[in-house]
Amino acid sequence: MAMLTIRNLDESVKKALRLRAAQNKRSMEAEARVLLTTAVRQSPPKENLAKWIRQRFKGIETELKLPARTKMRAPPSFD
Repeated sequence: MAMLTIRNLDESVKKALRLRAAQNKRSMEAEARVLLTTAVRQSPPKENLAKWIRQRFKGIETELKLPARTKMRAPPSFD
C-alpha cells in the first residue's frame, strides 16, 4: 500500500477530521482513507458527465411544482 503525507493542513480541518473520526469510531488515518476513497470514486468522469449524473441520482424522484404562468410585463420604454 502507498503512503501519503499531507503538509500544511489547516488546523480547523484537522480538528473536524478528528471529530468525524471519533463519531465514526475510527482513527483519523482510517477516516481520511474513507473520505479520500469516497471522493475519488464519486468524482465525475470527464467523458460522459450526463450519464454519471443520471447514475448518481438514480432512484431519487422528486416532483417539482412550477409556479403558475403570469402575463409578461410590458418592456420598459426609453423615450
